[in-house]
Amino acid sequence: MVTIDQPRVDTKNDDYQNGERIVTSPLSLPYTELPPNADTLPKQLLLRVAEFGDRVAMRKKVYGIWQEYTWRECLQHVQNFCLGLVSLGLKRGETVAIIGENDLESFWGEMAAHSAGAKTVCIFTDANLRELEYLITDSDAVFLLAHDQEQCDKALDLRDKLPNIRKVIYWDDRGLWNYDDDWLMSFSDIEALGREYEAQHPGRYKELVMAGNGEETAILSYTSGTTSLPKGAMISHRNLIFGNLHASEIAPSYPTDEYLSFSPLAWITEQSLGMTGYLRVGFTVNFPEGPETVLHDLREIAPNQVLLPSRLWESVVSTVQVRINDSFWINRKLFHLFLPLAYHLIDLEDAGKSIPLHLKIARKLGDVLVFHPLRDKLGMTNMRNALSSGAVLSPDQLRFLRAIGILLKNLYGSTECQTHTLHSEGDIRLESVGTPPPGVELKIVETGEIYIRSRSVFQGYYKKPDKTAEALDSEGWFHTGDAGYIDAHGHLIYLDRLKDMIELANGERFSPQYIEGRLKFSPYIQDVMALGNTDVDFVSAIVIIDFENVSRWAEKNAVSFTTFVDLSQKPEIYDLITQDIERVNATLPEQSRIRKFVILHKVFDADEAELTRTRKLRRSVLEDKYGDLINAMYNDRDEVTVRAEVQYQDGRSGVIEMPIQIRRV
Repeated sequence: MVTIDQPRVDTKNDDYQNGERIVTSPLSLPYTELPPNADTLPKQLLLRVAEFGDRVAMRKKVYGIWQEYTWRECLQHVQNFCLGLVSLGLKRGETVAIIGENDLESFWGEMAAHSAGAKTVCIFTDANLRELEYLITDSDAVFLLAHDQEQCDKALDLRDKLPNIRKVIYWDDRGLWNYDDDWLMSFSDIEALGREYEAQHPGRYKELVMAGNGEETAILSYTSGTTSLPKGAMISHRNLIFGNLHASEIAPSYPTDEYLSFSPLAWITEQSLGMTGYLRVGFTVNFPEGPETVLHDLREIAPNQVLLPSRLWESVVSTVQVRINDSFWINRKLFHLFLPLAYHLIDLEDAGKSIPLHLKIARKLGDVLVFHPLRDKLGMTNMRNALSSGAVLSPDQLRFLRAIGILLKNLYGSTECQTHTLHSEGDIRLESVGTPPPGVELKIVETGEIYIRSRSVFQGYYKKPDKTAEALDSEGWFHTGDAGYIDAHGHLIYLDRLKDMIELANGERFSPQYIEGRLKFSPYIQDVMALGNTDVDFVSAIVIIDFENVSRWAEKNAVSFTTFVDLSQKPEIYDLITQDIERVNATLPEQSRIRKFVILHKVFDADEAELTRTRKLRRSVLEDKYGDLINAMYNDRDEVTVRAEVQYQDGRSGVIEMPIQIRRV
C-alpha cells in the first residue's frame, strides 16, 4: 500500500545531501551533444528520408481503407507546405497555431513550420472560443492551421479579435465548399504556392532547414492551467530530441515499430514520444479514421507502441470488466479462474521469487484460453511499449492490466521537462511511477517537492520571465510543484500536487489524487473528487457515475430510470457505489477514509471550466461551484436541493429542482 502521510526526508540515508535526496541514472546516451546535422527536428526528417526513402512512413485510414505514404512523399508535402507559408510571409521565429485531430496534415504542417524556422502551438480540438482566442493571442500566432469547418467557424467568429492571423488554412474541406472568404485557404492551395516558390527558388527548402539550430524554440506547449491561465512553455528542438532520447533508454523504439497516434499534439508527451520519436527513430505512424473508430483501428494496426492518457486506460479497464460480466458464462468462469492465478504470479515476480513449473504451465494455459484472445480484441497482441501519462494510474488498474498481459508503464512528466520517471520492464513497482531514465536527475527537497534537471528542461515561459524565475533556479533545477518521495528501491512515489495535499482539522494530511485513483478502478465510477480542509476532520467525496456501465448494471438488476439525473439518485446506485468506497477505505489509513459522499447529477465538464483540456480536476472551481453541496456534507444534513438541467431522450430539455442524497459510509 502506498504511504500517503506527509512526505518526510530520511536524512540518515546516504543518498541525501544537505537534507535533499538526489537520484540519477548512469548516462548511456549515444552522444552528449547533438551534431550540427541532427540538432533540429527538420534535420532529423532529412536524415530519415535519406535512410528509409520509399519505406512507409505514415498511414491514414480513409473510408475504411488504409492509405500509405512513404518518407519521400511525406517530405515532399512538408517542403511544399513550408515554402507555401514562406511565400505568404512566414519568417523565422514567428508562430503557427494548429487546431485539429492528429492527422497527416497536422504532422506535415508542424514539420513545415519548423522547417521555416517558425515555432508551433498546438491547441486542443475541443477548445472553446475564449480558450482559442487566448492561446492564439498569447502565442503571437500569425497563421492558423485548422482541421475542418468547425474549427474554421471558430476562427471566423473570432476574426475581429485575431488581427495577427494572416490566413486560416484548413485541410478537411467538407462543409466549406460554399465559403467565399479570402482569409481561408486550403492545405492543397498552400502546397501549390510552395511548388511555385520552389520553381523560382530551387534549393531554398534545404537552406531554410540547415539554417536552424537546436537552441531555437520548436513549440510553445501550454500548461493545463489548473489554477491560473495556461503558460506557454518554450521547448527547443534540443529539448525535444533529448527528451525522446531519455525515455527511449527505458522504453526503446525501433524503425520497424508501428505507432498509433491518438493523443493530441497539444499534449507535450505526444510531441516528445510521438512526433519527435517518429522523426528521430523512423517508426511508422498510424492515424485512426476518427475518435469513434480508434478501438477498431487499434485492433487492425496491433501497434508496438501506444501512448494514452491515464483516463483512457481507466476506460479500457472498465470496458474489459463490463464485457467480461456480459460475456458467456464459460468465458466468465475461465476469466475468474485464471485472474487470481495471474495476480499471484505478479506478486511472486515482484517479490523476486522463482515461479514453480506448474504455475508457469497454468499461466500459459490461461493466456491461450483467456488473456491472449482478450488482448487480441483490444489490439494489443504486439504491444511492447504501452505507456500511460497524465494523472497517475492507480496500482489496482496497473495490476489488472498486467494480469491480462498488458505491461502498462506509468510515465510521470510535465509540460516543462517531458519525462521525469518511467517504469522499466523487469523493474515495475505498482505503487510507483518508476525511476528517472538516464540523463535525468531527480531531487526531493525538505518540503517534499520534486525537482528535475536534465537536457530536456524547457527554456522558460513565453513572455513570462517572472514565472520562469519561480520555476527554474540558478542551478537548472525545475521546481515541479509536485509532492513525492523515493522508496527503498529507488522508485519515485508520486503523491499529489503540493498545493493539493489536504490537511484536516486534526492535523492529518492526505493525498486526494491517490484516493481518487483507487476509486476510479471501479467500472461504475467515471470521476471523483476527494474533499477536506483544515476546518473539518474527515474526508468526503463527490462521485460521478459511469453512465454507460451503471445503466447496464441497472437494466440487468431491474432498476428503472429515465435520465442520468434520475439514475444517479437511485438508492440502489448509492448502495453500489458504497461498496466501492468501502473497498478503497479498507486500504487507507484511518484518517484518510471517506466518511460521506454524494453522487452528482451531472458529469464534470471541461466546457464549464470544471476540468482542464487534459481532463484534470480544477479543484478551486469545483469547490466554489459546489460549495453548498460540500457544506451540506459537513453539516450533518442528509440531502441538499440543487437545480439541474435535464435532457430527455426525445430531445426535450428542462430545468428541475431535485434533492441530492448525502450518504454516510
